[in-house]
Amino acid sequence: MKRSAIILIMFVLIALSLGGCIKNSYNNLVTMEEAINGDWAQVENQYQRRYDLVPNLVATVSAYAEHEKETFIQVTEARAKVGQLSMTPEILNDPLMLEKFQAAQASLRSALSRLMAVAENYPQLKANQNFLALQDQLEGTENRIAVERRRFNEAVREYNRSIRLFPTVIYAGWLGFEKRPYFEAVNEAATAPKVAF
Repeated sequence: MKRSAIILIMFVLIALSLGGCIKNSYNNLVTMEEAINGDWAQVENQYQRRYDLVPNLVATVSAYAEHEKETFIQVTEARAKVGQLSMTPEILNDPLMLEKFQAAQASLRSALSRLMAVAENYPQLKANQNFLALQDQLEGTENRIAVERRRFNEAVREYNRSIRLFPTVIYAGWLGFEKRPYFEAVNEAATAPKVAF
């Protein structure tokens, strides 16, 4: 065999090997990106569950606490703001839109905390089975939200780590893979809600 043929065969083998590595890496990144989108869908699912529970909770509490209208108005307004935001996988790439979504969720959570404080002032309400069931569902939903946000952030961390590792870092940007933002707490974590008994 001629020397040029051997060199050509070696070049082709190296190119095929490199192409195979890039293909596997690309497919892995696509899989990770889809995992992020799926995990975000679960976060939204839990937010939707909370969004759906709010009117029932407000109706139950308002029947007992008619004069606490300001709190109910705040909860209703916060719920409306959350309902106006529709998160899509594309918006997940926009840190400003993600921050706006997080702020709306924090506002709703804060309003719900105030609503629960109002409920503490009405002993007959605390014993009401409907209220207790709604409160349990809301607490369970808050826990589910926390779990899903953690899963989402873990998926983002793994993806961001993968696109920064060598040799993927060389071509990830060329293939359109960019760093994704984490879901971060909005100032609500700085101050704990006050509950008076």
